[in-house]
Amino acid sequence: MKKIFIGIMLFLVFMFIYFLEVDVFPFITIAGIIPNLFIVFILFVGLFANSIFAIGFAVVGGILIDSVNSPFIGGTAIMLTIIAFLASYFDRNFSKENRITIILMVAGATAIYEIGIYLLRFAIVGFDLEIMAAVKIILIEILYNVLISIIIYPLMQKAGYAIDRVFKRNNMLTRYF
Repeated sequence: MKKIFIGIMLFLVFMFIYFLEVDVFPFITIAGIIPNLFIVFILFVGLFANSIFAIGFAVVGGILIDSVNSPFIGGTAIMLTIIAFLASYFDRNFSKENRITIILMVAGATAIYEIGIYLLRFAIVGFDLEIMAAVKIILIEILYNVLISIIIYPLMQKAGYAIDRVFKRNNMLTRYF
């Protein structure tokens, strides 16, 4: 029951992030570039919930995002799923308590997502490769996502450990004879 409640709350957070991406962040840009909080969100879900939940959330969320504002459906879902896989790997191998580790995770995930989306759009839609413009966009978006993740890190950590207790607690009962 708690997992269903957490799933509903995370979906509401997803919708709030979508509202921010569409209605608020276009007015707060750095060089015309808005942050992509979906990357940070899926990374957060992958780090603190289990990997199956994160992958499912990434696929559904990616398809919802693509159905509204993408020239092809599936690209965002693919890349967010890769981010969810990475988050589950990071969860097993790195500490979630260190702020520097989280910053590096966000920066790496943003770079992987943006390069992947750029290459998928090039392969499917077909446009001229502009490497320098893409590098500029990727670097600014990494900077923006890292700054936002630094700001919301305490909230992410507090909510994350509450989710972690529900999804990853050891449910095995010990018996004493």
